[in-house]
Amino acid sequence: MPHYHYKARNNSGNLTEGTIEADSQAKAAQRLTSQEMIPISIKEHTVKIDISEQFNQWQAVRSLKLDDLMLFSRQMYSLTKAGVPIIRALHSLVESTRNIALTNALKEISHSVEGGLPLGQSMGQHPKIFSNLYVSIINVGEETGGLDQGFLQISQYLGREKETQSRIKSALRYPTMVIIAISIAMAIVNVYVIPAFKGVFDKIGVDLPWQTRLLMGISDFTVEFWPYIIGGLILSFFAVVKYIETPGGHLKKDQLILKIPAIGSIIHRATMERFSRSFAMILSSGVPLIQGITIVSNAIGNIYIGSKLDKMRIGIEKGDSISRMAMSIGLFPPLVVQMIAVGEETGNISEMLLEVADFYESEVDTELKNLASVIEPFLLVVIGIMVLVLALGIFLPMWNLSSAMH
Repeated sequence: MPHYHYKARNNSGNLTEGTIEADSQAKAAQRLTSQEMIPISIKEHTVKIDISEQFNQWQAVRSLKLDDLMLFSRQMYSLTKAGVPIIRALHSLVESTRNIALTNALKEISHSVEGGLPLGQSMGQHPKIFSNLYVSIINVGEETGGLDQGFLQISQYLGREKETQSRIKSALRYPTMVIIAISIAMAIVNVYVIPAFKGVFDKIGVDLPWQTRLLMGISDFTVEFWPYIIGGLILSFFAVVKYIETPGGHLKKDQLILKIPAIGSIIHRATMERFSRSFAMILSSGVPLIQGITIVSNAIGNIYIGSKLDKMRIGIEKGDSISRMAMSIGLFPPLVVQMIAVGEETGNISEMLLEVADFYESEVDTELKNLASVIEPFLLVVIGIMVLVLALGIFLPMWNLSSAMH
């Protein structure tokens, strides 16, 4: 976020100057005005930050976990419910929060609130810490006088998010470790084992089958050109990362993730559970329907599904019902569409969305339990192919030689 050097007059008419962090010059002027200062000049100011400090800030944002936000939300719920003023609550949490990024954000938020900005608007100035969904719930809580309930809703939502992420990571840990082990084993065989057998076969001088020649050709290429192979892999990695950072690349990546056998289905259902639960929370908080879909589609973590939900929003804006648009975008199974239709008819769409979220949660649990039984045959096939290739390529010449000697 850019910094601006400003000159302004305070309530007493005295001239003050300093630096302020804001998204734009207009935002900087707005922040100064909210602090009861009259801006005279605002110029962009380049702040010199050493590499170590910049790395620490980047690392702090990366290390921010759902646990940190969940704990902060629960603490804010307890403090606001007990009647502790917002500024005092923020100051107390600044001292107890362990994550540096969250601590720095809370310091700036408390300073903005002291200057007169609403809490939600102050949190919105830190999009890397607080999502649009988080900020929207806080804004509604402030407007309706139910800020403590807003923090309670968010903490419960983040708790369920953490449980879902933990279940998925736990289920994927075993196949990931197996694939890594297979890759390492293949590299060792290719670089060390096959060249050793090649030396033996060269001394014997026997005719080698094509499988063995193929393996040795791949091994020779790997041993001779390994620096170029590693360099090519590194360049390819950065090229893919750069492409994913583009809007089209990010969309394509999220779409391909959903097509991964076995795993893509779990991610799709987990994303739809997140949508249903967060949308229900938004609606029950009092956010308008159209605005709620916009907020949630940007907060579910998958741009491809978010783009489909955006089409749903456009259809609803034109007058279509939620259930009809839910069916048209092809993300929801017929059973879920029927549940949404019942929610529309009874006027309890938020409660029905919670039922939909529970439905997806049970499906995710079922698929996670069956994931090992689905992936294990695939891993066995891969290992079997490796053993077969090695047997044909390395041991077949030795068997032929043994037969010829007899």
